[in-house]
Formats: sequence, structure tokens, C-alpha cells
Amino acid sequence: MAASGCLLLLLLLPWLVTASHSPPGCKIRITSKGLDLGFVEQELQNISVSDLHGKEGQFHYNISQVKVTDLQLAFSDLHFQPQQHLIFNITNASISLRFRRQLLYWFFYDIGSINASADGVHIHTVLRLAKDKAGRLKISNITCNASIARMHAGFSGTLRKVYEFLSTFIITGMRFLLSQQICPSLEHASLVLLNSVLDTVPVRNYVDEHIGIDYSLLRDPAVSADTLDLDFKGMFFPRARENQELENHAVEPVIKETERMVYVAFSEYFFDSAMHAYFQAGVLAIELQGEKVPKDLEVLLRATFFGTIFMLSPAVDAPLRLVLQVSAPPRCIIKPSGTSVSVSAFLNISLVPPDHPAVQLSSMAMETKLSARVFLQGKALRVQLDLRRFRIYSKQSALESLALFSLQAPLKTLLQLTIMPIINERTKKGVQIPLPEGMDFTREVVTNHAGFLTVGADLHFSKGLREVIEKYRPAPTAPAYPSSRPAEPSVDPRQL
Repeated sequence: MAASGCLLLLLLLPWLVTASHSPPGCKIRITSKGLDLGFVEQELQNISVSDLHGKEGQFHYNISQVKVTDLQLAFSDLHFQPQQHLIFNITNASISLRFRRQLLYWFFYDIGSINASADGVHIHTVLRLAKDKAGRLKISNITCNASIARMHAGFSGTLRKVYEFLSTFIITGMRFLLSQQICPSLEHASLVLLNSVLDTVPVRNYVDEHIGIDYSLLRDPAVSADTLDLDFKGMFFPRARENQELENHAVEPVIKETERMVYVAFSEYFFDSAMHAYFQAGVLAIELQGEKVPKDLEVLLRATFFGTIFMLSPAVDAPLRLVLQVSAPPRCIIKPSGTSVSVSAFLNISLVPPDHPAVQLSSMAMETKLSARVFLQGKALRVQLDLRRFRIYSKQSALESLALFSLQAPLKTLLQLTIMPIINERTKKGVQIPLPEGMDFTREVVTNHAGFLTVGADLHFSKGLREVIEKYRPAPTAPAYPSSRPAEPSVDPRQL
């Protein structure tokens, strides 16, 4: 019995593994060319170092108000490390400092400033990337090691010899305090500031008054030596049914390229879910009545249904109404040769005499195929549709279908000149790609594959990363590291 149970488990294991791996509707790849953490330099320049107090015999000294005046990064490197990490290394950097000095020796009191420099600064930082509970990419942890090889201080003033005597104590203390503050500053820059930028990535938001989109991550990021791959749900939903799920049976996008900074892939599921959501929202319908019906088409329709209209007197002069409604969610087909959308709909043609019920003249089925041009503008994905094929037929009889043949060309013209502009106006706004605020795409190239398409692009910072960080920088709170806040310097020698 146990053996048969194990055999059943082995048979089910491949299915269970496949079922647990939900294919993404949208995938983003960031290559090593797209890495930029230029704000690190600014954060190191904002290092806060606590006061340094000391006593050597009758000498009392106080070092305070430490400020970083210059930072020189001789070599910095940011790269990926499997499985979920970013590595940031700084080698042989130098930091210039300026701080306030106070000295009391017997009855002599001296106050002024000191310039110092820290050389041979080495920093090794590991950032761990993960999916948080909301499905957003976050830096979940950071490990950091920092060291300073050498430190120098220049002293001036009447008590320069005294400071030089105490320089060993002062420099040693400053070197220790400075090295202790580098990692907390980088931790704040990563866990607080960079995460605040990642908070600007849309996860679940509304596209318009009818539908929304779910960009939550399906799993933790996959990191290789050169790439960071993110699998997003990429599913649209009707706002009236926000918890509705649409199963993904589409081909999973596969990104192989690494030449551009970023690649975004969309499967057929991404577009199908959008059209399914609009269908569920009940907005895939257009009604034309009276003067909105093109005059040439109205004349042709009245001639086509002349016998029926004549028998309906006094409704002969009643205005016409055309109702075009999609009968099933449209389907997207992506091939290497291009992208198309198949639509099934029905067209009801009626007379609407005043103060009388509408009289239906015909109800015909329509099958259309639209070509779709997908492109990016900024970081909005947009679709331009064009009518490629069009066919109408009667749902009542083959004879009526034959009679409707003369309407084929006029109705196609109606779709091209009247309906398609309305549809393209609705898709004009597009949908935002899940990138942080301030980042846009440039030099985009769209490539079609079997079942999905990819957009390769470089990144353009429409807003500086520092600008975005400052915009979303959290309000000051009690410091996490009490030693990082410099104490107010003493102004009274008796306090030294």
C-alpha cells in the first residue's frame, strides 16, 4: 500500500510542480547595463558622526559637527549575484571631512575647525531582493562591511602643537566612528530610500473607469550573473469584479536578449485579460442612431430592407438604429509575423419610431480580424488597431446571408471610418509598465515571437533618481542609531 502511494506521488509530482508555477502575463528583465545607484554617493556625503570626547592628563578635547565635504570613488562596482542578490563594492575611495574642535588645557581654551581625510575606504555591500506581501519588489536585507586604511588630519592655530600631540587619539577615534557610520548610512539608503522608490512601481491600480491591472510579482526575482528577471501576474480585471481571476493558459514569455538595459515581454494572456475585463464590464458595444448613421449607409439599408419597412407603415420615416456589440471576449494572436485580434460580434439594425417600440429589421453576425501595432511611449504601452478582415452573415438563414452580401463593403467602411477611431481613442492612453517613477523607455524595439512579444529598450531618467528619493524621503523620526547624531558642541570651557 505504501509503495503504491509513493508511486502515485511520483506520477503526480510533475503536474504539481507545473501547477505551482503560474506563468507570468508580463515579464521584465533588467540587465547589468541598466544598473544605476548613483544616489549612494549622496548618502555617503550625508553621513552623521557622533561627537568625540577625550581627556589626556590636563588636556580635554571635544570634536563635533563632523561634515563630509568631498567624496572620491576611485572604483565602484554594482553587479548581480545569483540567486537574489545585488553586490555593491567601493574600493580605495577617499572621504574629506571638516569638523569643529574645542580644547581646554589648564586655563587655555581654543576653538576652531579641522580638515581631515580618510583614504583607502573599502565597502562591500550585499543587497537581497525579494517579493513582499503586496507582490512588490523590495530590498529585504542588507549586509555590509566597511574599513578605512588611513586617516589624516591637518591642524592649525596657536595650539597646533597640542593637537599634533593628541592627533593619535583624535584620528584613531574619528577613524573608528566614521567606519561605524558608513554601513548604517548605506542601510538607510537601501532599506528606506531605495525601497521608497520601489514603492512607486504600480502593483494593482486602475487603468480607467472600467478596468484595472494587477502587476503583483508571482515569485521572488531570479538573478543570474548578468540579469534580473521579474515575473508579474499581468492580469487585467473589471473594476466591478476586482477579485475575478482569469486562468493563464498562454505561452510563457522567454527573454534571451541582454543587449539593452531592460526588456519587457507580454504574453497573449496579457492582452486577452484586458479584452476579457472590458467584455465583463459591458463596454464593448457601440450604438449609432439617427444622424450618427452615415447618410450613404442609411440609404443603402433602407433600400435593402425596403419591403419590410414598407410593410411597417407608418414607421417608414422612423430613424434607423445600429447596435454593434461584441458577443464573446476577443482573442489576441501573437505570431512572429505580427499581432492580430479576432472579434466576434453581432449587429442589430432597427427602426425606432417615436413613441413606439423599436422594430428590428435584421440581426447579423460579424467576424472581424484586426491587426494590432504595439508600441511604447514613455512607459505607457499602447495599441493601434486596424481592420484587416470583415465578414457578415445572417443568423436566421443562408438566403438572408446572401441578401446581406451587398452590405459587406458599406459596413466595412462604417467600421473603418466610424468605429475604429472610437476604439483607438479608447486605447490611446495605454497602460503603464511597472517601472519606478522617473524612469522612461527610450530607443524601443518591439519583436514578435510565437505567443508573446518583447520590447527591448534603454532607460531614460525623466526625473533624477535623487529627485524621486527626496520626494518620497520619509519624514525624520527618532534615529535608529543613537550614536549617529552629533551632540551640540560645548561653548563653555568648563563643560569640557
